Amino acid sequence: MERKIRFAQFGCGKMGVHTARFAMEKGAELVAALDVNPAIIGKDAGAHFGIADTGVKISNVSEADRVFKETMPDVCVITTMSLMKDVKEAMLVCARNGVNAITTCEEAIFPWNSSPAITAEIDAVAKEHNCTITGTGGNETQYAGIFGLYGGATPKTDKIVAKAQYNVDDYGIALAKGHGVGLTAEDFEKEIAAADHISEEERQALIEKGEFLPSYVWNTNGWICDYLGLTVKSQVQKCVPKFADKDIFSKTLDRVIPAGEAIGMGAVCVTETEEGITIEAECVGIVYDEKDEDVYTSLTWGTPDTDITVKKPDTVEMTCATIVNRIPDVINARPGYVTTSQMPVLKYRAKELNQYCNC
Repeated sequence: MERKIRFAQFGCGKMGVHTARFAMEKGAELVAALDVNPAIIGKDAGAHFGIADTGVKISNVSEADRVFKETMPDVCVITTMSLMKDVKEAMLVCARNGVNAITTCEEAIFPWNSSPAITAEIDAVAKEHNCTITGTGGNETQYAGIFGLYGGATPKTDKIVAKAQYNVDDYGIALAKGHGVGLTAEDFEKEIAAADHISEEERQALIEKGEFLPSYVWNTNGWICDYLGLTVKSQVQKCVPKFADKDIFSKTLDRVIPAGEAIGMGAVCVTETEEGITIEAECVGIVYDEKDEDVYTSLTWGTPDTDITVKKPDTVEMTCATIVNRIPDVINARPGYVTTSQMPVLKYRAKELNQYCNC
């Protein structure tokens, strides 16, 4: 593409600030910004993002259809909520206007195994209007990207284990709520963990109705299986609340979480495949104390066993950089809802983003 990529930023909170700045640093042109927060609507987007004024005012998300028709972005970056049901309308307004879209929504990395009806609806509209919708973020690099790099040097793999820990206060209210921050043990069981204590048949019925609540690693396991061409035989998850032995202040909730309320949760998803490979992914998202820090680990058992650990990764910036580095792949991809497991291997973009686009 000879001209700059024109992009829209849908959601101008913590993550949106990073993705917008990174995209502009890579030569993309901001043409639209949207949010629901009345405190920032009408402000110059560039000033809000901490850079020079852009002349682009932040609009209400309710005006997205009009804004897209007027600005005609090549791609929209959606950084709002964590579940497909919550980002569905944002994706559909992009699809109806022929705007490619990529989101940090955790479920969106592989929503076919948790919200197939919503995904199929978005897929159909995107195909009709010749654009691509997808989702990715740190969950792609942390859980699968490491194995994607060294897996080719492994002649035999029996089990893949991926673990990550992160501070929920770094991401915003949607992720904090999704991790049960501030819930009592009883409320956590009702609102978060209830989906873990059902039969496979009951779970599948919820998935088909769009009522299943996946942990963040549920969809990651689906992505890994699709990426490796594995056939899922069974998959289960377990969400466990995490409690501190003292009160901890949450910046996101703007209140103290007392010792009797959850500071987050740990989720484990185990997938058995027809090919005999077991995949176990675990995420631990909590409100950090001064002693806590981000870390992620990739382990494989086979020939040979491998153990790779990344200490103190900047998970927020890595998540947002993954989104931005994927933008050319989204523009180049076939129409429809296309997961990044079906796209080229994620690459660092040394040049401006438009130079990697085929159109």
